[in-house]
Amino acid sequence: MTAIEFNYQLTGIQKYMESFAKQLTGNEDDAKDLMQETNLKVLIYRDKFVNNTNFKAWVYTIMKNIFINNYRRNKKARTIIDQTDDLYFLNSSTIDKRTNPESMLAAKELQAGIDALDKEFRRAFDMYNEGYKYKEIADDLDLTIGTVKSRIFYSRKKLMENLTEYDPT
Repeated sequence: MTAIEFNYQLTGIQKYMESFAKQLTGNEDDAKDLMQETNLKVLIYRDKFVNNTNFKAWVYTIMKNIFINNYRRNKKARTIIDQTDDLYFLNSSTIDKRTNPESMLAAKELQAGIDALDKEFRRAFDMYNEGYKYKEIADDLDLTIGTVKSRIFYSRKKLMENLTEYDPT
């Protein structure tokens, strides 16, 4: 494909790229930035495009990867690192002194609902809420991933049944 044909195809899908960028970012300014960065990468890596393949899908993949990388970079930048000598920020209490009694009661009731779950279901549920991935839970509990997902789903369902007064709908 010649440079002219390549550029013609790229300009031909700009409105589709803009729509996809808006879907990813949810923000018009961020979508424009994503479009600009995608166009730049597409032009830089033009030689990586394989002729007679789906050009639009190739460009969309580049855009999606840029979005994911930017998201990860921003998430990492928002991470707070405690460099104090005694790890003051990590060791300080996260409980707000102004917490109202209603939220404290709700937290106690939620914890009681979790504690009431069957032990085999509660362990998988607790690990998932602590941030473990399904695979890690499955390996730790010597279960299949499907069983882990099922137990977490069952636990959520049971909590929703037992705590209907907190239904947001």
